[in-house]
Amino acid sequence: MGVDLGPGITEFRMGMREWIGSNSPEGLAELANWGGQQVAGGRRGAERLKMLDHPLVKEWEARLHDAQLVCPQWPKEVGGSGWDGVRVAVWFEELRRQNVPVIRRGMGETLVGPAIIVHGTEEQKAYFLPRIIDGVDVYCQGYSEPDHGSDLGAVSTSGVVDGDEIVITGQKVWTSGAQRANMIFVLCRTNPDVPKHRGLSYVLVPFSPDNGVRVRPLSQMSGASGFCEDFFDRARAPLFNVIGGLDNGWAPAMTTLGYERGGNATTAHLGFEQEVWALVDLARKNGKAADPLVRQQLAWSYSQVQIMRFAGLRLLAGIAMGKEQGPEASVNKLYWSEFHKRFGEIAIGVAGAEAMVRPDGSGYETGEWQDIFLSSRSGTIYSGTSEIQRNIIGERALGLPKEPSAEWS
Repeated sequence: MGVDLGPGITEFRMGMREWIGSNSPEGLAELANWGGQQVAGGRRGAERLKMLDHPLVKEWEARLHDAQLVCPQWPKEVGGSGWDGVRVAVWFEELRRQNVPVIRRGMGETLVGPAIIVHGTEEQKAYFLPRIIDGVDVYCQGYSEPDHGSDLGAVSTSGVVDGDEIVITGQKVWTSGAQRANMIFVLCRTNPDVPKHRGLSYVLVPFSPDNGVRVRPLSQMSGASGFCEDFFDRARAPLFNVIGGLDNGWAPAMTTLGYERGGNATTAHLGFEQEVWALVDLARKNGKAADPLVRQQLAWSYSQVQIMRFAGLRLLAGIAMGKEQGPEASVNKLYWSEFHKRFGEIAIGVAGAEAMVRPDGSGYETGEWQDIFLSSRSGTIYSGTSEIQRNIIGERALGLPKEPSAEWS
């Protein structure tokens, strides 16, 4: 099933397909499964990160940079290509098709960049955006805290204005990519005397021990350490680094969350589909494909991925008509995370008894299907739990009454 994405998109797709084929270094596609599904907390994502310093990846990165294709969705005046959402989605599809990596600047181009573009001043855009594209600033995210779960409005990390600087004290947790970052976008409380959502600020903070920041990796049950916890002991940033203004951090924070939860809605099915067919191959090899229940589970998995694909096509058609993404971001996040958790359970059943034993190796080794089973469970928690997503969908999309607060006697 296809969708008419408007005039010129077919030509654009063919042009990008040819460009990738002509410019990707020989041997790059064979380095890793670049198009495979990557879920935070899994070993595969951590292992793929190690490949980013490979000479072939660096050569590919330089070619993309020269062609203004590191952040193609950004405006041309800051080094992007000014692409709309349709062209960005087509670009990612073609990268996956030829199994070459997307070059990322931590979370700079996908999360903090859009917040700066929407809520930053012209001076902030001119300073921060080119630094992301050039790889000078690599960002991680400072949202979650140990005691607040998915209640982002309850952030307690403090920000105190001291002259022309803001001083950050507190703790963040579940920070993806902290090991490679030199910047972090922190949501902190700068005014404790107003309702919780109104007293927050969105600050870009230098992320290093020299600035009072201590990082500690967290070991997950998958054996990976992709998440970290961060401790801020009077870390400093210029007031120039406050995006959206003091006490007005909720707006840029929501812009970031919208991109985090829905940014890959049009292409997410590609990685999941690859996993489904790999599991079908396993079932054929170990004889499980003859089991009617297993065949039913595999058919369910494939159908869910196709639903994901069609939902992405619908979103893509909306983008082509100029519609802004709304609560669909939460629908997307809820759908893929709940699917992947169930798929991990199915995969372990298809793998059979051998999935109960870890493979030999240093550290805490896990097999492919063990890794999917373990890491997929985190998807229903990070970027807002499934419960939070259901509330957003119910209240903002369906107009249902707000969930009543618990009352303790």
